[in-house]
Formats: sequence, C-alpha cells, structure tokens
Amino acid sequence: MSEPIETSFHAPRLASGAPQPEARHAPPPRYNFIGGHNDPAIIPGDALAEAAARVIRRQAPSLAMYHLGQGRLGYPPLREFVARKLAARGVTGLSADDIMITSGSGQSIDLVNQLFVGPGDTVLIEEFSYSGAIVRARSAGARVIGMPLDSGGLRIDALERCLADLASRGVTPKYIYTIPTVQNPTGSILPLDRRRALIALSHRYGVPIFEDECYADLTVAPDAPPALHALAPRQIIHIGSFSKSLAPALRLGYATADWSVLGRMSSLKGDGGTGALDQMVAAEFLGERFEAHVGRLRTALRAKLDTMIDSLEREFGASIEVWRPEGGIFVWMRLAGDTDVRSLLAPAAAAGLVFNAGPDWACDPESAKSWLRLCFALPDERTIRDGVATFAQVCFEQTGSPRRGDNRDRAET
Repeated sequence: MSEPIETSFHAPRLASGAPQPEARHAPPPRYNFIGGHNDPAIIPGDALAEAAARVIRRQAPSLAMYHLGQGRLGYPPLREFVARKLAARGVTGLSADDIMITSGSGQSIDLVNQLFVGPGDTVLIEEFSYSGAIVRARSAGARVIGMPLDSGGLRIDALERCLADLASRGVTPKYIYTIPTVQNPTGSILPLDRRRALIALSHRYGVPIFEDECYADLTVAPDAPPALHALAPRQIIHIGSFSKSLAPALRLGYATADWSVLGRMSSLKGDGGTGALDQMVAAEFLGERFEAHVGRLRTALRAKLDTMIDSLEREFGASIEVWRPEGGIFVWMRLAGDTDVRSLLAPAAAAGLVFNAGPDWACDPESAKSWLRLCFALPDERTIRDGVATFAQVCFEQTGSPRRGDNRDRAET
C-alpha cells in the first residue's frame, strides 16, 4: 500500500498573487480608531431581538428557499423600505422592483466593476476615497485616475480638464466614482451647484456616475442636497448601505439604477442571496423606527466628533491640519512636515492604538503619506480623549512633534 501524499500549501502550490496569511486574531486595541465601526451604545439590541422574533415566526417557511423564494433582488419589504428612504433623498418614483439588496455596499461595487470594467479600462475616482473602491477597480484591471478634492468635495474644474484631456486621446472612462454626501474620508458634502455641473459633464462626455451614499444618513445638519440619482436617474448608478446607520455586522447594502444596468447586476449576483435573516430583521425594525434610531445615532456621533476635534486641537495645536467633517464617523487629518504616517503604525500599535494610514485611502498613495483617518464612532468620549493624547505622545516620540500639548511641554515630561 502506497504512502499517502502529504498535502502542502507552500507558495508553489498557491495561485499567483495569493496574499500572505493574515495574522491570527489578537485582542482588540485599547484605542481603536480604524475601520467603519459604529457606536455600540446605539445598537438597538432589544428592539432588534423583538423584530427578529416577530419576523422569524411569521416568515420561517420562506427560509426553505434560496432568495426566500423572492428572486435575486432581495426581500421585498426591505426593498420597499429602501424606496421610501430614497424618496427622502429626492429619488422619487421608485418601487421595490427598482432596488436590489446586496451583501454590503462592497458587493455592489464588485458587481459594477464586473459589469463595466475590463483590463486597461479607465475609471475616475476622487483622489482620497474609500479604499475598497480603489482596490476593487484596480483588481478589475482598471487604470485609476484620482480627481482633486477641496473642502466642498469634488473639484468640477479639475474633472472637466481631465475629461477633456482623455477625450482628446480617445479615452472614455467607464465611470466617475464619487461619494458626494459625507465623503469618505474627508466628510465633505458636494453643494447642489457642483452636483448639477457634475451631471452636465457626465452627459457631455458620456460617462456614467457611480454614486456611493454609504454615509448620507449621518449628516451633521439635517438637510443635504438631493442625491445625484434624484437629478439624473438614467445617468447614475446609486448604492448605499445600512452598515453605518444600523450595524456594520449586518451585511446589508442596496443598489438602484436604470434596469438596463440593475437587471444585469442582478444576473451577476450568483451568491444564493444576501443573508435572509439580516434582511428580514432589518426590514422589520427599520420600517417603524428608522428616523428615531438615526436621530439618536446622529446625536451621539456629533458629541463624539466634538470630543475628537477638541482633543486634537488640545493635544496637537497647529501641528496638524484637520478637515472637519459634515457628518459620518471619520476625521481626516494631516501631520505637519514630511512625516510618513506609515512609520507611526507600529509604534502606535505598541501603545495600544490603531489608525488608518492615509496612503490606503488615496489613488496616489505617496500624495497622502502625511494624512491619516481616525474613526471616532466606536470608542466612548473618555477613550477618545485618552487615545488622542496617546497618539500625540507617540508622534512626539517618533518625530519631535507636537512639542506642546494640553498646556505642557512634552520635552520636559
């Protein structure tokens, strides 16, 4: 009898480009300022439990079928809720059949890239943007061109110059990816006049707009300009998420577009269906309590944002540049001088603190080497203050700045 062949997963047997193994799970850091986590105190545990009990008792037989027996677009009551929610953003006239539920907004991005992008194609993305959108476009083979931003969001003048230059060379980008309402990571909101100008450029050059409204529910002020999709529905692919307004661990996003696009995205969604219980529970809860829940969340996040900004000003003073967000859960900031924030990752982690390095959120990583993103939603206000003080001390030890903070000279401590 022959000896069994030993199975080995060393590099020669792996696919080209396979990643290195991820580090085993470690205890959470004391100061966790990374990712898109949310406020644990606002998760409506009791209400979600009650919603789950009701809907499971009522809908349990449908769990016997893929897609709950309702097709690939998703659970109808949740799609109906999304249609009503979008109406509040000015997107009127939609029915449940115009909405597709996805496994987070990331799946929507994957589906759009599968549908539109091939190797060598060009896409336009805001210079600082959601890292998942940048990575997914490049993984699809796209050439990514970053579009300049200012405090009002996407710079229309720069976009127009870029589109004209590409057109002169016979290049038509596959899409313009933008986060117009609470931009990630900068937190800006694109004004209405720029929205109209963006749509006009999209029409003139024949480039669809890929609108991501993942954070639109979390504006600081209650009013924001209408979604781009409300202004030009046939030109816009619109996606959103419940990760920030309800819970990140509930993997729920949605997409809407002209049926010539959405119907094809649905054909590509071959996953057997987004989590059925997630959809059912969310629909049951959100249908009655969405506005009240989001109101509480906005209030809590506003207090944490104020604490974060106050702490940064106290500990760093003029040694940083901060873009104060108009909503969302992030602060985007730049360290003074030529500091490469990537050199701070390990020392910060050793001090129990994690943050997102700016290069991971930029189309041109080197242009963002002194930028970083801090998520303020997860920690409580005391932890935010202590964490910012810890980070300032790490920065001083590694770079000599900020020398002063909280009315003391760090060189003397």
